[in-house]
Order: sequence, then C-alpha cells, then structure tokens
Amino acid sequence: LQREREERPPVLTETQKAREGSVAMGIKLYYTTVTASRTVKSQQAEVMRILDSKSIKYELIDISVGGELRDEMRSKAGDPTAVPPQLFNEDQYCGNYEMFSEAVEADEVEQFLKLA
Repeated sequence: LQREREERPPVLTETQKAREGSVAMGIKLYYTTVTASRTVKSQQAEVMRILDSKSIKYELIDISVGGELRDEMRSKAGDPTAVPPQLFNEDQYCGNYEMFSEAVEADEVEQFLKLA
C-alpha cells in the first residue's frame, strides 16, 4: 500500500498546473469519487455521458482528493455551498447540473459551455 502511494503522481491544484504550463485547455468538470449521494453520482455520470456522446473533450477534477480543490470549485462558481458536478470553460463558470440539463433540453450545450 505504501509503495502505491509513492508511485502516484502528486495532485496539483489548477493554480499549480497553470504555473507549470500543463493545464489542459477547455472544459473542466469538477466531480467527486467519494459521495454517499446517489443524486450526485447519477448527475456526474449523465454529464460525462452527454459530453462523451457529443465528443466534447473535458478534464476531470476530483474534489475528493483535497479540500482545496472543493474550495477552488466553490470560489470559481461563486457559490460557497456548490456541490459537484460543476462545469467550467477554463476559469469561466458555465454552470451546475440543472443548468447543463436545461442546455441539453434546448440543444444549446456548445453555447452553455462557451464553445460556440
């Protein structure tokens, strides 16, 4: 177990990635791998499925690896109680699951993600 931990690359915040020049361009999906909420799990899965079906590339940012990532997500979203999934285009806030779902219904996903 200890050896596995040592081999994993360190988790970097967006600020650290930007400083190192390795930040992915485009859509960022803040999500969590640790939640007791079935709603959060199903919403995250649906967002990923829709993005994949539209061949929209995105970067997954798992907020469960550290409180600083959760705080970063909430700060960027402008909502101190925001929960995943939250979508961004670079650092521009696009919206949460409900807003994404409305964009899907209106067939305006690209506009919602600020890609069009």
